[in-house]
Amino acid sequence: MSHISWEDFEKVDVRVGEILEAEPFPEARKPAVKLLVGFGPEIGEKRTSAQLTAHYDPEGLVGRRVVAVVNFPPKRIAGFKSEVLVLGVPDENGEVVLLAPDRGVPLGGRMF
Repeated sequence: MSHISWEDFEKVDVRVGEILEAEPFPEARKPAVKLLVGFGPEIGEKRTSAQLTAHYDPEGLVGRRVVAVVNFPPKRIAGFKSEVLVLGVPDENGEVVLLAPDRGVPLGGRMF
């Protein structure tokens, strides 16, 4: 494991958002879902895609709180502009399990 400085950590802007829309993303190489995530008035709404199909269906994702990195540059994925990185960890089979706050927190709340 390599260490980073506190200043490096502070550069990563991780915020709480709510999934507003979710739809299948059949154009992606690996099964994925397109998401529209709302981060409150400061950040606004951002689009992303995520490989969540093993544990989540699009309808069940709407309304969920998630944690995402909001200050990466946009990335094109199969012609789709991904603006944030929703965070998760792999389960025992390597499938994504979303990270989320375990209490109610305001949208756009920054991780520290």
